[in-house]
Amino acid sequence: MQVVPIVVNSAVVDLLVYRPANASAVSGEGLHGWKGGMVEDMGDEGRCRSAAEPDFWRQVVRRLGTALIVVDPTGRILAANPAAERLLGRAAAAMRGEDAHDLLHRDAAGGPVPREQCPLLRSLAERAEARGEGEIWLRGDGRLTAISWSASPLKDDSAFQGMAVLLTDAAGNRSTHRERAAYTRALEDRTERLTLVAEITDVLGQTLEIDEALARLGRLLVPRLADWAAVDLRVGTGQVHRVAVTGPGGRHAAQEDWRERLPQTEVGRAHSPLVQVLNGGDPVLQREADVTEPAGSALAAVHSGFLRAVGATSAITVPLGSARQVTGALTLVRTDPETPFDTDDLKVVGDIGRRVGLVIDNARRFGRQRAVAEAMQRNLLAPLPRLGRLQLAARYQPAPAGSQVGGDWYDAFELKDGTLALVIGDVVGHDLTAAAGMAQLHGILRSLAWDRPGPPGAVVDRLDDALPAITTVPMATLVLALLEGSPHTCPWTLRWTSAGHPPPLLLAQDGQAQYLEAGQGLLLGAGSSTVGSRPNAAQSLPPGSTLLLYTDGLIEIPGSDLDTGLTRLRHHALALAHEPLDILCDQLLDRMPPGNTDDVALLALRMPS
Repeated sequence: MQVVPIVVNSAVVDLLVYRPANASAVSGEGLHGWKGGMVEDMGDEGRCRSAAEPDFWRQVVRRLGTALIVVDPTGRILAANPAAERLLGRAAAAMRGEDAHDLLHRDAAGGPVPREQCPLLRSLAERAEARGEGEIWLRGDGRLTAISWSASPLKDDSAFQGMAVLLTDAAGNRSTHRERAAYTRALEDRTERLTLVAEITDVLGQTLEIDEALARLGRLLVPRLADWAAVDLRVGTGQVHRVAVTGPGGRHAAQEDWRERLPQTEVGRAHSPLVQVLNGGDPVLQREADVTEPAGSALAAVHSGFLRAVGATSAITVPLGSARQVTGALTLVRTDPETPFDTDDLKVVGDIGRRVGLVIDNARRFGRQRAVAEAMQRNLLAPLPRLGRLQLAARYQPAPAGSQVGGDWYDAFELKDGTLALVIGDVVGHDLTAAAGMAQLHGILRSLAWDRPGPPGAVVDRLDDALPAITTVPMATLVLALLEGSPHTCPWTLRWTSAGHPPPLLLAQDGQAQYLEAGQGLLLGAGSSTVGSRPNAAQSLPPGSTLLLYTDGLIEIPGSDLDTGLTRLRHHALALAHEPLDILCDQLLDRMPPGNTDDVALLALRMPS
């Protein structure tokens, strides 16, 4: 707290100024050592005279909570109010007439201060306002105290009469300041903790991939809350794996090499925090003396070894999840002995552990669902036939963020006359209904193409006509292509029709590429086509050429238009045209830009050279 200089007007000077002609006249009340005078003021009704005003001002000064003394132009004390008596431990009568500097000012050791170094005497000489912070003054009981002061000149008709000096306890002010600063820091720390918890909840809720969730968690916790973070997950019955360790430099692979299937030790036989929380115990705070305790089990030894390796001076270990469903454990470490974890940190980390456990549990359930969905989807896709010198390759890639099967599919099969049928399709939707519809279309299309061979447009016409009667598919796109020719006939001819599907891409050996955009018709289920109305198209396939059939997930990227996606696919396909067919398919999927939210089906055919 700083002392603000007082402002003294002429009326107060009249009342409080020392008058040498009657220096011995001292009032028994008010500010000891002053003689009051008459105060006159101009009111609304003219000049008036108030005999009560001097007594009023004496009472104000007497009851003023801030210490006040008055010194004459030479620095001698004229008066002191009761607050000054209490602060300085001296009676006003004992101070009156004493040189303020000689009586009160001291250095840090309690010795006298040279007069030329006294800022109060300097302000008297300059007749100017002044202040001092934390100066050492001598109390009447012999104790030294830190005083902050502020002095203002006292004038009477421009004649300098001395200084009015306000005094405050600097030590008390510093203590109050420290308390306020500590309170502010505590509020800031609490706000930072709450912000961190909210941020972790938000960020981890954006992914269902365990590795990505743990990577994000490490980046949030280190270094904002800890110097090191380790995550141990339960795998199977009684097995624990250390799956992530984050230090000052990020993920620390050398500390993640604990992959042994170590059994959990019974909680009653080991005092390890890791063993305790994995068995449903409460969060544990370890201080510097605790981290060096000997281990009581193989699992505890790993935990203790980690703390020693990173130089832990305090650590917190909390369960991931709830006491009823412990997914694993989170351990946070600090290495600075000056900033150890405290009980407030323990509560915050415990809350973080519960939230992270839910995220990991959800991610595991999602992973199991996705594995089942992918297996179902792949089992619905028939194996590719072997056709001598003709090469076939296919890929199915589920949507990165989807937990359910989709409606993308491919097929290749021989008809009665040996013609190879190629199919790529996409049923509207990304759920089990779409997958079931895909399986229905797959079977019906095979049956129609086998039973009555003909132009691909006619086959799709019959499929479209049967769609509402014998399937649950509302709408779908597809390309049906028939490859006509034999090993002794060149070139081969491709005949196809498209029901609202992206065009096939043909890559020639000479480095040319073209989209086969002919043969486009309405998508299946549009309801406006009639039998015999679908167009057919034909294209000769040169030796060594490659044909790519694909679904829109390969070319449609959020934030990008369709033309950009088609140009990107053409560019990458040309760069890979001479690669083996399996490598070409893999690389096309790998080179897809991030952000794709759809599943992808890809069917590739390469003609013999």
